[in-house]
Amino acid sequence: MPDPRVLRLAQVLVDYSVDVQPGQRVIITGTSLAGPLIEAVYAGVLARGGFPHLLLNLPGLDPLYLSRANDAQLDYVSPFLDVAYREFDALIAVGGAGNTRELSAIDPARQARRRTAQAAMQAELFRRTAAGEFKWVGTQYPTQAVAQDAEMSLSDYEDFVYGACHVDGTGDPLDHWRQRHIEQQRLIDWLRPRQQLVVRGLNVDLTLSIAGRTFINADGQRNMPDGEIFTGPVEDSVNGWVKFTYPVVAFGREIDGIELKFEQGQVVQASAKKNEDFLLNALDTDAGARYLGEFAIGTNFGITRFTHSILFDEKIGGTIHMAVGAGFPDTGSQNRSGLHWDMICDMRQGGEIWVDGDLFYQNGAFTV
Repeated sequence: MPDPRVLRLAQVLVDYSVDVQPGQRVIITGTSLAGPLIEAVYAGVLARGGFPHLLLNLPGLDPLYLSRANDAQLDYVSPFLDVAYREFDALIAVGGAGNTRELSAIDPARQARRRTAQAAMQAELFRRTAAGEFKWVGTQYPTQAVAQDAEMSLSDYEDFVYGACHVDGTGDPLDHWRQRHIEQQRLIDWLRPRQQLVVRGLNVDLTLSIAGRTFINADGQRNMPDGEIFTGPVEDSVNGWVKFTYPVVAFGREIDGIELKFEQGQVVQASAKKNEDFLLNALDTDAGARYLGEFAIGTNFGITRFTHSILFDEKIGGTIHMAVGAGFPDTGSQNRSGLHWDMICDMRQGGEIWVDGDLFYQNGAFTV
């Protein structure tokens, strides 16, 4: 019998996150390891009158492709995905890794080439999302690999995941995410007429402009779990430095001790204590990779521990995160890149955010 928490999570994804309507075409992506949740999502789309289209991957195929593909194959964009992203109505992406380090031996230049090839398709997805033509959500099914990364047993990690998504039976999950929307919208309304952020703390000293930009209320309609407010800073406005206090697992590698220095929006110095070469290679993906596409504040105080999974870690209440590379057009960001890489900085010990001279955030908590 399926875990009832899986069925509740599928309901949230289908009924709330993308709100499937009769006749809509819905892409469902994932790996075979996430079969129970994918099956529940598939059934949920059918129950809502939608047309589910499954794009299933197998563990090990991504490293096989990236290691053996020739240049023409690396540059190739699947017409199936291209049509789906340009014409379909929704995407539900279910992560479920069997090995979170399976890409660690892949040449970073080959990964960068693949990202560049898919940049236009990603940009179209972002554009359609901003225009209200496309809805998408990403989530993670608990597997042994991600539980090991989190240094938890699979059973404990399942409890963590379903608790963070509020589908563990302690209340109506849809009501929870609707209330999250209300709480975060108050902060966004306060920020709406503002111009400049000053971010200071033990590990950060940055200024950036948000003039003319929009903060997005991340309330469960793009990620599950969710809990953040984010925008795309004015591209040439970012100045200062930041040291990211948590490691990042990206593209099959763990990169730790990342420090970036910005001048007129661009990363001019970058270093890392672990996998620095990979960091530098990623920042050279394309012309937009050295600019910030996103500045965000985590608001989910129910996620109390770091797990090496960016889906959860970037939402930790008391942290901020920034993404180098592509920005979301609905924030007003004009930065385009094949890269979008989130990095997290803890603000709970002395961190402050000043907005047009007013204290907005201190020691990981909002002050307004």
